[in-house]
Amino acid sequence: MPTRPSPPGGGKRRAEHAASPCGWRKPHSKKPQIAAFPTTPCPPCGNRPCTCQKKPKVKLADGKERQIQHMSATSFWHPDGTPMSAAQFMEALFGQLPEFFRDEDELRTLCRAPDTRRKLLAGLAEKGLGKDQLAEMQRIINAENSDLFDVLAFVAYAEAPLSREERAERARAVIGTQFNDRQQGFLSFVLAHYVTAGVEELDETKLGPLLKLKYNNAIADAFADLGTPDAVRQTFVGFQRYLYQG
Repeated sequence: MPTRPSPPGGGKRRAEHAASPCGWRKPHSKKPQIAAFPTTPCPPCGNRPCTCQKKPKVKLADGKERQIQHMSATSFWHPDGTPMSAAQFMEALFGQLPEFFRDEDELRTLCRAPDTRRKLLAGLAEKGLGKDQLAEMQRIINAENSDLFDVLAFVAYAEAPLSREERAERARAVIGTQFNDRQQGFLSFVLAHYVTAGVEELDETKLGPLLKLKYNNAIADAFADLGTPDAVRQTFVGFQRYLYQG
């Protein structure tokens, strides 16, 4: 049987070579081009090369687009029990929010005090926009580390969310000029819990547990440090306005 001639280069076949009638592959005239590897990470995702994916956007009735992480959701339902997409839920939320506040300034006013913030949350829950749904919306808009205010402002006015850490840093800058050293120490403790656990840590029902945690269950020591119970409450409630300044 005749032997098959060996191709140049020791008989090795290469995928990038063109096949010839006798079975070996003829080299291309040009070498394949190799794309340059990026030398710096992509700013949004931090990876090299970039692993960003194009994220969907939802255009609401105000004509502005909101970027979201994905269109699917697990906690949104129509009144008839059928599931809603993230876009449908955002559209429904956008349509209902004017019932609760007229503009961004009013939203800030509602969020800056525990009692009005609680009423806002209760009203939203009555409309089917409870804690689970708002938490899901946080996830969809990539704002899990943001405040309730930021979620609502994003949907209502397309405002870019701030993280709770950013809000806490802004508040600390003002607290340093408005409160004494002992009060600042307690409020910094409160802010740390707010950043970690969320806006629920700012409810008045959390004041007692936070005092016990800070002062190792010695409430008398807390009042000796911070003033009368009423003064402590005013400090706890009053500083929250600085989290929501424009």
